[in-house]
Amino acid sequence: MSVPVPCTFEVNGRTYRPGARVYAAICVDGCGDEYLSESLIRGRMPNLAGAIRKGKRFMGRGVIPSFTNPNNSSIITGAPPAVHGINGNYFLDPESGGAVMMNDGKFLKAPTIVATAARAGRRCAIVTAKEKLRTILAHDLDGIGFSAEKAGQAERGTHGIDGVEALVGEKTPPIYSPDASVYVLKAGAAMVEQGLADLLYLSLTDYMQHKFAPEEPESLDFHARLDEQIGRLLAAGVVLGITADHGMNAKHSADGRPRVVYLDPILLRLVGPGCRVILPITDPYVAHHGSLGSFAVVHVPPGTDLARVRRGLMGVPEVTEVMEKDIACEKLQLHPERLGDLVVMCGRDTTLGTSPAEHDLSQLDRPLRSHGGRYEEMVPMIVSEPLNAAYRAKAEGDPRNFDIFDFTINGTGS
Repeated sequence: MSVPVPCTFEVNGRTYRPGARVYAAICVDGCGDEYLSESLIRGRMPNLAGAIRKGKRFMGRGVIPSFTNPNNSSIITGAPPAVHGINGNYFLDPESGGAVMMNDGKFLKAPTIVATAARAGRRCAIVTAKEKLRTILAHDLDGIGFSAEKAGQAERGTHGIDGVEALVGEKTPPIYSPDASVYVLKAGAAMVEQGLADLLYLSLTDYMQHKFAPEEPESLDFHARLDEQIGRLLAAGVVLGITADHGMNAKHSADGRPRVVYLDPILLRLVGPGCRVILPITDPYVAHHGSLGSFAVVHVPPGTDLARVRRGLMGVPEVTEVMEKDIACEKLQLHPERLGDLVVMCGRDTTLGTSPAEHDLSQLDRPLRSHGGRYEEMVPMIVSEPLNAAYRAKAEGDPRNFDIFDFTINGTGS
């Protein structure tokens, strides 16, 4: 395998200086720190434990809304949504009046770290579990980009690689399974071992975290499988940076029923007809969460007294925060073009919906676990090599999950 070529490149206001090493950032989707703690305490992740002993484990602050698309977009650009434009999975198009899913690279307003690194001479690869993310994160990439969900359909002309199933040694996995996430890491390790990539982004799926709490046997077994592939990457000499896009919490009552505040009837009472609620968690993978998360965007008719509506929503016991658009953009670093008039968040054990008829919960075969608000904001960050003095200090400050490439590439140099 040829030695990676050191280079320097700048993207979104940061300079990256990868040396003659292989670097990989891993996003363990939905992995609150308690998942790693449970598995580490029980001895199920010995390879990760070794990486922590050698390197550094700390906590970072993710992007709110604590959903997959905005956080992965932030990690791949090293910047908040105010820069890259992806505030959630959906936004309301003011021209058409319809809800638009942001599952295409055309919605990115900023270049990615990986695409920029490829232009600087690195052999770059992106592997995602979900196809919806691949189409965003591999935007403008002159390299390898494919999803576990569609691994068997990857072609050299469109994905930079073919024969993925032969490379990994396994068929394309079901997306609703732990295998989808494990497949991502297996593919990453195989590419490194065969000299196909030396700067990678590997993004998993939170199917297991939506279904199982950290201490459940299925969760522990899943993290043990991830650890095997982490060990494989470490054995290949990869400098690893590991973080999550968001945490995960139980959102149900003691009898297992989802805890939901439906906003449509509340807004009808406060404002009358004409309001529109957008739930940015919404995506095609309804078996994960039934489109129920802890963050919502509200559009109101022109001339509405926003202060009165905000006070009314704050009167709902389960609601914890309501911000008008300008405040939300400032405090949460969101992009104003793709945001409504109000942002609403709720408590740790509760979700926000539109109306009962709009949510298909028939595919939820276990009590609801979900994310989106403040209580899923803090996530683990791990770098497998010792940090230099500047980045040890940065780790003790207010690191963001979208700093993970910075820590992994720049923080491990002298």
